[in-house]
Amino acid sequence: MSSRSSFQALGRLLRYARGHRRHIIAATVCSIINKLFDIAPEILIGVAIDVVVNQEDSFVAGLGFSTAREQILVLGVLTFFIWAGESLFEYLYQILWRNLAQRLQAELRQDAYEHAQRLDMSFFEAQSSGRLVAIMNDDVNQLERFLDGGANSMIQVGVSVVAVGAVFFVLSPLIALLAFTPIPLIVWGAFFFQRKAGPLYAEVRERVGELASRLSNNLAGIATIKSFTAEAREAERLRQTSEAYVEANRRAIRISSAFIPVIRMAILTGFLATFTVGGMMALRGDLNVGAYGVLVFLTQRLLWPLTGLAQVIDLFERAMASTRRILDLLATPIQVHDAGGSDLARPVRGAVRFEGVGFRYAESGAGVEDVDLEVPSGHTLALVGATGSGKSTLIKLLLRFQDPAEGQVLIDDQPVETLTLTSLREAIGLVSQDVYLFEGSVRDNIAYGRPEADEDEVIEAARTAEAWGFIQTLPQGLDTPVGERGVRLSGGQRQRLSLARALLKDPPILVLDEATSAVDNETEAAIQRSLARIGHGRTVIMIAHRLSTIVHADEIAVVEAGRVVERGRHDELLSRQGRYAAQWRVQTGEAGAVLSD
Repeated sequence: MSSRSSFQALGRLLRYARGHRRHIIAATVCSIINKLFDIAPEILIGVAIDVVVNQEDSFVAGLGFSTAREQILVLGVLTFFIWAGESLFEYLYQILWRNLAQRLQAELRQDAYEHAQRLDMSFFEAQSSGRLVAIMNDDVNQLERFLDGGANSMIQVGVSVVAVGAVFFVLSPLIALLAFTPIPLIVWGAFFFQRKAGPLYAEVRERVGELASRLSNNLAGIATIKSFTAEAREAERLRQTSEAYVEANRRAIRISSAFIPVIRMAILTGFLATFTVGGMMALRGDLNVGAYGVLVFLTQRLLWPLTGLAQVIDLFERAMASTRRILDLLATPIQVHDAGGSDLARPVRGAVRFEGVGFRYAESGAGVEDVDLEVPSGHTLALVGATGSGKSTLIKLLLRFQDPAEGQVLIDDQPVETLTLTSLREAIGLVSQDVYLFEGSVRDNIAYGRPEADEDEVIEAARTAEAWGFIQTLPQGLDTPVGERGVRLSGGQRQRLSLARALLKDPPILVLDEATSAVDNETEAAIQRSLARIGHGRTVIMIAHRLSTIVHADEIAVVEAGRVVERGRHDELLSRQGRYAAQWRVQTGEAGAVLSD
């Protein structure tokens, strides 16, 4: 990764932050003025030496201050105002840069999160959550650290070179050339370091993502780790991932640490040239003693801060590596969008139709092909078939988590791709096998789809889902915390809350994606009773492995290898003695063959 790519990342960041242009300009101006005030005392020291040595013939005397006492008093007043100005503008640039850093990091994190929410489900299926968390948290914080101090340092180093160089060339072009001789070496070293360090810091950012992903996955799967007594093994895997991060940092640190000693020797060369050559010129009378003092002091002011250039570039490279990852996430295209879409016509009847629908996942080639299904308003369709046959894919296409490659999906005769995502998904309530409860109370989770719902509505949804009974036994009732991902509740309780959440939303279309596959018989019976009550006047699409839960469906479709191979009511399919009948015999204890994969 070259220095060019780092500056390209900086350009992308500046374009992103164009709304803060005035803030950036103000902060930059304050940094510049502060550095000019910072350089001024060295010049005043040289002028003071000139006053002491030359008195009535000094530079200040030429400004109308005849006596040495007056000249010293004037220099004292100037010194006070210069130090006051330096302090004022240091306060201002720190306020401006730090506030800019805080504002930009907050906006970047928010924009990255909001953009990620709009990305397609296929994006999340290909990304680890740990990597995304690392980008939105650690990478954003890395950029904040650079803006908090590194940006000011880079600006002030540039100002020092220009301002001090101007003074040098005015006082003595020869000494200016000698003092500036090391600067090309320093600049070359900085860019050499940048070219070497860029790829190393990009690797560091990737290792951070891997480490975050490992921690996130292990903490989420702690019950599995404990049940398999895999604590030592997982600790070792984490240690290896952590060591890879340490090693990546070690290689970057080795480069940055080597930069400083080389630069210090180059700086020493420039300082010695000014010190010796300037001294000889002053002894010969070719250079004013005060000017010599200014040059010596300014040489230090010019060159010694360059020793910090390595740390500044170190911060810059880390920040630009992080910036690339953040802005690349923001630049990830959204495949499924609703720009220009219309709202689903009201009232929503909930009639669903799949017409010649085809879709294949790029990675696995699995999917569906030439599917024709129709669910009239208020009817129930059940989808059955082996794992990977394409049942859940149809649900994803209905919700527009993906768009079909062929055919179309319609609700109330409106193609879903012509609808706004909000109106489409508001019309559908999803209850999946993998129930996700948010950290908060039982009430918060039931009312997630309708935060404005009152307590009576929440309780009614809980009753309908047969969740109210166990909720009343909880220590704080509706206000009982469920824990992260609902860890304080049983699987059946989580499933009933998920159903209550969907019911409170009161959608015209209810989708149950294997909602009873991971619950006990009692919970399954409760959910069945709930469905019997809520199915009237509502379109229901069910994916089920337990065929006992779908015997009353208006239509059952058997999906195999992405195609619908059988369809009909329960009794009709049993009489055909086909794949459905074979699976029914297996599940009811009779001999028979299962549905083939």
